[in-house]
Amino acid sequence: MTMMKRTLFATAACAAVALGLACPAHAQADPAGPATATPATDGQPEPADDGGLAEIVVTATRRDSNLQTTPIAVTAVDQTLIQQSSPRTIGDLAVFVPNFSAATITGFNAASFSIRGVGQNTIIVYFEPPVAVLVDDFVVPSVQTQLLDTFDVAQVEVLRGPQGTLFGKNTSGGAVVVKTKAPVLGEIGVEGRVQAGSFGTANVAGAFNVPIGDTLAFRGVIGHQQSSGYYRNGGCFGPVTPFATGPVADKFRGVSGCGDGRRLGGADVWNGRAKLLFEPSDSFNALLQYEFLRDRSDSVPAINETPNDPRFLFSALGLGKNFRPGSTDPLDNAAVTDRNDGFIFMGRGQRINVDGVYLNMNLDVGDVGTLTSVSGYRKQISRLPNTYMGVAPVAADGTVLSLFDASRDDDRKTYQQELRFASTFDGPFQFVAGGFFQKDKTSYCVTELLAFLDLASGPLPFGNWNDEPYILCNAQKAKSTAVFLEGTYKITPELTFTAGGRYTWERKTFFGRQQVFVPQLNGGFDPSITIDSALDANVFDYPANVIRVRARANEPTYRASLGWQATPDIFAYATYSHGFKGGGFNDQVGTFAPFQNADGTQNLDLFAAASAATKPEKADSYEAGVKTEFFDRRVRFNLTGFHVIYNDLQKQIVVPLVVNGQPFQVTTFFNAAKAEVNGAEVELTAVPTRGLTLRGVLGYLDAKYKEYVTPIPAGYDLSTAPLDRAPKWQWTVDASYEVPVGDFKLLFNGNANYVGRNLFTQSIDNPADNTFLNARTLFNASVTLSDADDKYYVRLIGQNLSDKRYRTASQVVGGLWQATQFGAPRYYGVELGFKFGRDTR
Repeated sequence: MTMMKRTLFATAACAAVALGLACPAHAQADPAGPATATPATDGQPEPADDGGLAEIVVTATRRDSNLQTTPIAVTAVDQTLIQQSSPRTIGDLAVFVPNFSAATITGFNAASFSIRGVGQNTIIVYFEPPVAVLVDDFVVPSVQTQLLDTFDVAQVEVLRGPQGTLFGKNTSGGAVVVKTKAPVLGEIGVEGRVQAGSFGTANVAGAFNVPIGDTLAFRGVIGHQQSSGYYRNGGCFGPVTPFATGPVADKFRGVSGCGDGRRLGGADVWNGRAKLLFEPSDSFNALLQYEFLRDRSDSVPAINETPNDPRFLFSALGLGKNFRPGSTDPLDNAAVTDRNDGFIFMGRGQRINVDGVYLNMNLDVGDVGTLTSVSGYRKQISRLPNTYMGVAPVAADGTVLSLFDASRDDDRKTYQQELRFASTFDGPFQFVAGGFFQKDKTSYCVTELLAFLDLASGPLPFGNWNDEPYILCNAQKAKSTAVFLEGTYKITPELTFTAGGRYTWERKTFFGRQQVFVPQLNGGFDPSITIDSALDANVFDYPANVIRVRARANEPTYRASLGWQATPDIFAYATYSHGFKGGGFNDQVGTFAPFQNADGTQNLDLFAAASAATKPEKADSYEAGVKTEFFDRRVRFNLTGFHVIYNDLQKQIVVPLVVNGQPFQVTTFFNAAKAEVNGAEVELTAVPTRGLTLRGVLGYLDAKYKEYVTPIPAGYDLSTAPLDRAPKWQWTVDASYEVPVGDFKLLFNGNANYVGRNLFTQSIDNPADNTFLNARTLFNASVTLSDADDKYYVRLIGQNLSDKRYRTASQVVGGLWQATQFGAPRYYGVELGFKFGRDTR
């Protein structure tokens, strides 16, 4: 390289870091299965033989392709980058992907992923997120279990924009494609990781690989995550000032106090996979997997941020925002009630069980192509109790006041089958074709203890709101069937045209019953009815007043792109894609049984009409980009610009209600919006000298509504609000530097990540009740000492080094209260890891 080239390269690299630009690490294909990452021998992106960056192989087009010649916006994060950043879950990897935002859903350890201005911020079980998560090609149906541990992850690909042509269920925002590590033939090996750190963190994970003869290999993986939590039970309250009289109101009148200060929000999660690879020849392989998850983490605590404003009922009752004496740290002011009655079982924490069995098979059909089958069955059981408002008053006799405690319980079974064929013809034309089928059955009940009504309007005729569970149950049976075809034609050696389409048939049936007390489950009032859990009240065992509502959609999706290899180092492309996200039912319809006749009896026709599913959400995306490599492949620079139009955008709206003369709310959904999103994305990786790697990511969004009207009158124009989960700016800068130290090596890694302020939830009656996630910049760093062969290492970890307080979820419950979750404070940890193996062939 000439002196001038070196000078230009150094200048470009420094400018890129200053601007916050970067690109992902490398990956390569695994011949035994899906594309997987291979860590570099020196802990950095492995250079090619000529000293440049190695090729990045992705499967974004359902066949192995070079990232730099793939005509869509995709980012790959490999094992090396995952290890250096020490993420808690795959959500933490969002910092390395432009215009990909990861948060949580208010009150839950559930994923709230957003790409290019569309995301999901609700836990509603029947709503399909616009950003799909696939693990080894199986579509994970529940946001509650999408925040996967990263120990067994080989590579994560984030595909931005509609992905309805080739990837599982249709999505309007994008897809997160996770590839786990496959067993290896002819190799015996073991790897492990132990991490200990702040707030009682103790994480252990291990895996082993065992060959069985020449054609079989087994990989077993198990991990446990444990912590005491970073919240404190300090939520203060009172003096309580009830409006009403009655046993509960009188007992709590004038009561005040704070929590006991113990830690809340701890983790207790076991997860694992057992994988058996069968590869009798070079032309066939089959991978059988069993997945299990047992999550017994604490209930997610809430922080009471209710303004001290009389328009909020809880503030008027003496239950507004009230810091613990001597502390203004919101993390010291969380609360849970620990109720273990009323079907809440808060003291047991959340209980999530997942059991899944999956079979992926690949058959090479001569020189014609590869036939792939993906089969899977997944069962998920969730019990999710919460103290939603973040205050837990206790009376002098020890009675706990459940102002608004609830447990969302569901049983879910999902079956999926996909069959596809990817050609390998000689000549200029190739194609991918196949079919997809998914069947899902979900039964759901939420039970609520609503003691705020004891304070506001008095007791029930047959008991107290603090003691009588109010139960809402419904269920869904859903089927999705699709066929797809996408072909690629090489017009010239430099010019390639791709076009494809998919047609999807969706059929869904909703079974619903309005909210009732246990004695009302048979349609009348029978105090002899007893049940042991909320789901015992399901709509199938108690069919009285249960409605059935059907929804269907037949939708096409399609994509066309043109790719041009302008020079050996510059690839340009333009892509148009049309995608959709299926309509959904609202699991909260029927709350407080509002659908009644004048005589107080239930109006099932009105209830059925209100229970109708939303229409599909549609997206038209126009995208153009350039992917480049310069300076002998030491700099990789990718730039993308896009314009997306969303029609029938499915939006969550908080609608006010009046219950027993007091304000309340219900969450509803409308096809209420047309939105337009323009943006740009930049990724760059630079290796100015051996051992030094510079990365950065820059994302920009200009997201706005074109139309936003609802069937419910509003006090302001909803279209003036920003799109939720759409920060205007996001950027990350990351640097790694490796230094040899005798027979060892030191690796220094540090990064800064910025996410702009963004709307989280929107209220329909008062713009002051819109909730936002505040802008924040987080700083992380690690220092790793390892042997020269990467067989073992010790890593010191620092995360959120500036100890920033930032919201990860927040919601105003109209006219009642506001509750918030916050991200983890400053964290220090130490991690030990090892990996040994030998070839047995």
